[in-house]
Amino acid sequence: MESVVAFLGSISWWMYVLAILLLVAIRDVFFNRRHTISHNFPLLGHFRYLLEKIGPEIRQYLVANNREELPFNRSDRSWIYASAKEQNNYQGFGTDKDIHDASYHFIKPSLFGYKMKHDHPNYNDRDFVPCAKVIGEYNNRKRPFRPRSIINISAMSYGSLSAKAIESLNRGAHKSGCFHNTGEGGLSMYHSTGADVVFQFGTGYFGVRNKDGSFSLDKLEKLVENNPFVRAIELKLSQGAKPGKGGVLPASKITKEIAGIRGVEMGHDVISPSFHTAFNDIDEMLDLIEQIAERTGIPVGIKAAVGRLEQWEYLADKIKEKGTGPDFISIDGGEGGTGAAPPSFADHVSLPLFYAFSSVYKLFKQKGITDRFVWVAGGKLGLPAQGAKAFALGADLIYVAREAMMSIGCIQAQVCHTNRCPSGVATQNKWLQSGIDIPLKSDRFANYAKAFRKEMLELAMAVGHEHPSQFTMQDIEVSMGDANYTKTLEDCFGYQKDRVSFAGTAKLKECPHLGSQYGK
Repeated sequence: MESVVAFLGSISWWMYVLAILLLVAIRDVFFNRRHTISHNFPLLGHFRYLLEKIGPEIRQYLVANNREELPFNRSDRSWIYASAKEQNNYQGFGTDKDIHDASYHFIKPSLFGYKMKHDHPNYNDRDFVPCAKVIGEYNNRKRPFRPRSIINISAMSYGSLSAKAIESLNRGAHKSGCFHNTGEGGLSMYHSTGADVVFQFGTGYFGVRNKDGSFSLDKLEKLVENNPFVRAIELKLSQGAKPGKGGVLPASKITKEIAGIRGVEMGHDVISPSFHTAFNDIDEMLDLIEQIAERTGIPVGIKAAVGRLEQWEYLADKIKEKGTGPDFISIDGGEGGTGAAPPSFADHVSLPLFYAFSSVYKLFKQKGITDRFVWVAGGKLGLPAQGAKAFALGADLIYVAREAMMSIGCIQAQVCHTNRCPSGVATQNKWLQSGIDIPLKSDRFANYAKAFRKEMLELAMAVGHEHPSQFTMQDIEVSMGDANYTKTLEDCFGYQKDRVSFAGTAKLKECPHLGSQYGK
């Protein structure tokens, strides 16, 4: 026995390594039938799978240049991160973008920018930029709402995002005066920490559904009555990430708490149908909107991606005929992406934001009814220059989703659908969530929102305007990438934005329907 022990002790550590590698090679050759590469190239094949797995990270940190990555390149992410951390978000030595590239847009400054007086609300509060319109004013809703911020948190459900991420965003929205859209996953306690809230419901009617999954107007009325911070309701028809396809929340991400909030059973994938059961067509939808507004007293809007314009034209005709309709219209661009979707849907279904928004706005303008709504745009608008373009096309408010996630730590790992989000933002894994410091992250979203508003206001003032709502389609030109050089947005899209009634920022500050004050 002593001699055996001595022999084993004399074997070098590398002999054990060789033995393990030999066993792996034998397994690859004789027992592996699932992976051809590792079967044909034992041992070496494993390195191929390893490199494939870590390839995105290698490209992100070592290979891609500052303007190369999608959906958000490193320069875009850096501005969001720096703004959220209150660091220097400037850049030196000029732009590194190809300003001659087709579709590049130029904001045209005035020789004399807007001159602000000492008694102007923005003289000491440079990020006070509320919505120029009041949601629900045209239709005389009982509780109209003027959002305090032009930038707000788009629909992201608790379940898709973690509890700590939702709470961080809600507290940050309260600190910065934004409103927070719940997403279709229902109103949770994490949405209820002080911010104004827009309650969204979709085809699953989560949080306001009967046992059979049908819509319950009684439950919606009670929800609004019990939660006065819910300032508006958004009826989701579709979303940019997967229009025409219902959502899926994997069973692995469903906790007992999530099941209770949504009114679903645990242990099963939660599937939102691709169609509504509470109404069958546009006429019935408009009737439902009026019923909801009458019962709850608050504004009701719709959210959708854009495809077949004849349906939007019918909607516009019916609104004009009835004299009533939604109080706000949220247009979601096809580049939207917080919802997991098959690549064919994410890549090809629905129009990108600027094409989508301009198509619908132009159609409603032809009917003479754009002033009846607050227009909300969403789809990679979380950088001020992109936001300015959206406002010039007719937007009154901006939704941000992925940019909001990045402000609280998202690193664009693009694994939201796996429940393995390394930053803890889009996962229900308790360990991964534990790294989120809610007070810190809420401050970071608030900082980002304020920096966005401040820079948007500065862009407007550089053009000669007091407020971003005054941007016109002549204020921005787009490169054609050919001998035409540039064209104004009006020339590109074939309409002129309707003028927004605006009597000055001081009047907006005095509005009795203005959103909640900044939190602490």
